[in-house]
Order: sequence, then structure tokens, then C-alpha cells
Amino acid sequence: MLGIDYGLARTGIAICDAGEQVVFPLATLRLDDFGARAPLLNHITTIAHTRKAEALVLGLPLHGDGSESETSRQVRNVVARLKRRIELPIFLMPEYLSSSEALADLRQAGVGRGKILAVLDQQAACRILQSFLAQRPEQRVPA
Repeated sequence: MLGIDYGLARTGIAICDAGEQVVFPLATLRLDDFGARAPLLNHITTIAHTRKAEALVLGLPLHGDGSESETSRQVRNVVARLKRRIELPIFLMPEYLSSSEALADLRQAGVGRGKILAVLDQQAACRILQSFLAQRPEQRVPA
């Protein structure tokens, strides 16, 4: 499975092993490197095929009260566009503080300030995927 922390500027990608036990950071994709969202989504599709992913899990950022944000709507739009590109199950994992928790993880691990920005989105994607994998299968609702 691929975990995806979609953002307007950067998108973090994480992957888990076949046994769904261990999650690894994989990549940070900068929108500026692709010029537009369509090539970025095509690249995510390529990663999914290359890594033989069986599903995609995107973080759905919510406000503290559970309501959706502007970014939530953008993530739902990305899901719709990915569904046209790839025939894999796509799941949404509600998230509240994945980026701030990822930042705390990296600081605790002793990652230097200069490197944090390069890996922050990957770590957030790891947290999203770990949260998803911690759910019971019947709680996993496709997007």
C-alpha cells in the first residue's frame, strides 16, 4: 500500500511491506518539479505500479471538530482524478495533526533542521499509512 500526504506544494509518499507490518518513507514530490497536478498524479500512478501497490491511502485533513477544510475538498478532487488513472482501491484516512506529529517524530529522532523539510511530508505519509493499517479491515471504507 502507498500512503499519500497530499499537499498543495509537496506530497509525501510512504509504502508498507507486503505483510502490512512496517511502513517506510519513500519520496517527497514537489508540485513545482512537475509543473502541474496532472503530471504529479501520473507520477504517483507510476510509483504505485512500479512498487506493485495494492491500494492507495490518502490523508484527509479535517478540522479539530471533524469538519472538512478547503484542503479536504482538494484531496477529494485528487482522489477522483486518481480513480481515472489507476484501478486500485483508494481509501481516505481522516487526519488531524499528521504533519505536526511527523515534525515531533523527526525532532525526537534527531533529524537536523535543514533535513526536516525534505522528509516531513514523507513522515506524515508514514503516519497516515500507519493509522490506516491500525484499523480493523471492516473499518476501512473505500473513497
